[in-house]
Amino acid sequence: MPPEQILAAVMFAGMIAFLFAGFPVAFSLTFTGLFFGGLGVLMGALRPDFFDILPIRIWGTMTNYTLLAVPLFVFMGVVLEKSGLAEELLETMALLFGKMRGGIAISVVVVGAILAASTGIVGASVITMGLVSLPTMLRRGYHKELICGTICASGTLGQIIPPSVILVLLGDIMGVSVGDLYIGAVLPGLLLVALYIVYIAILGRVRPDMAPAIPEAELAVFRSDALKRVTIALIPAFALIVAVLGAIFAGVATPTEAASVGAVGGVVLTMVKRKFTWGMLRNVMEATTRITSLAFIILVGANCFGLVFRGLNGDRLIQDFLKSLPLGPYGVLAVVMFVIFLLGFFIDFFEICFIHVPILTPVLVTHFGFDPMWLGVVIGVNLQTSFLTPPFGFALFYLRGVAPPEIKTTDIYRGVVPFVGLQLIGLTLTIAFPQIVRALFGLFRG
Repeated sequence: MPPEQILAAVMFAGMIAFLFAGFPVAFSLTFTGLFFGGLGVLMGALRPDFFDILPIRIWGTMTNYTLLAVPLFVFMGVVLEKSGLAEELLETMALLFGKMRGGIAISVVVVGAILAASTGIVGASVITMGLVSLPTMLRRGYHKELICGTICASGTLGQIIPPSVILVLLGDIMGVSVGDLYIGAVLPGLLLVALYIVYIAILGRVRPDMAPAIPEAELAVFRSDALKRVTIALIPAFALIVAVLGAIFAGVATPTEAASVGAVGGVVLTMVKRKFTWGMLRNVMEATTRITSLAFIILVGANCFGLVFRGLNGDRLIQDFLKSLPLGPYGVLAVVMFVIFLLGFFIDFFEICFIHVPILTPVLVTHFGFDPMWLGVVIGVNLQTSFLTPPFGFALFYLRGVAPPEIKTTDIYRGVVPFVGLQLIGLTLTIAFPQIVRALFGLFRG
């Protein structure tokens, strides 16, 4: 092995060690990149002017038009959280599914899918549904683990159902149209929704004590105006979904342009619902700035790390290793998917997107011939599991923050296990049947 690749291997191990030690991700990446880049210059593995290109790469990232969709979609998601849309949807969906065993849990899944297509923000969805539906399901006698698993899994649907921030990042990293990724991700996202609903419905039949139905007497009170309430709750959400996703799918607007429409639409919706105040707008802008700054400072660190790692031929080292595996194309794909799944237990999707995807995926496209758009959607489905896998799944932390004392951390961890299994089933089906990803292209790109 050449000396520069040995240095690259040590560099990668050092970065992992920093992350496990609890150092901030962005600074771990930047420090590792600068330190090993300096070693590479001293050893003669890199040219003395190697770092001259780093400011240009960072400037290119910060002025990237596609990535402008990230703060706009984040703004849209946060402002819709303030509009009270989730609370209305949860209350009305419970009327539709309440007479079924597990009906409230099914309504949480449906609302999670609607919120995913409206906002795409995991934190807002999990926290809102935790505050609104968790006490209701506890009062109705739902099993604690089922409650926690349903809320966490439903809240993470925004990471695969468009407009997903993950898909924006993957599209930019992999050089794939974000609009194409959005079209390809619709059916895999709905597949996960269907798997969740079927699982809850079967569980309600097999174990009715875990997911009881709402008594008929209580449903009768609301039945007279149920249709009106459901319609009023659904119209704003579907109007926003059509405005944002419809424009992207039809090719009328780019994801960035559609995100700006969604941001304005979210503000208008809060005004219609009389929830708009200047203080609320300031809070939304502050939250958007924090979330966006987190993403972009990690991206800057990943740029520094990636530049040095590639300069030391570390990417070639990993790709040569994947090529040497005697497993065939789908065997290598399974290895890459397993690595991404395993990384999701310990680090979040930002680091996986910015560090590991650019290293692991090029060989799958160039050497094994996988369609990059299909591969991007498959990776997106896989990355969604990182929000649920203990010990560092973000959805688990969000729910823990709003759960009452009778909900233990072990209830949350055990509750998400079946839903992680369902996500892996969805991932396997997406890989086994590529037409799930490509089916809608005839409609929107024919």
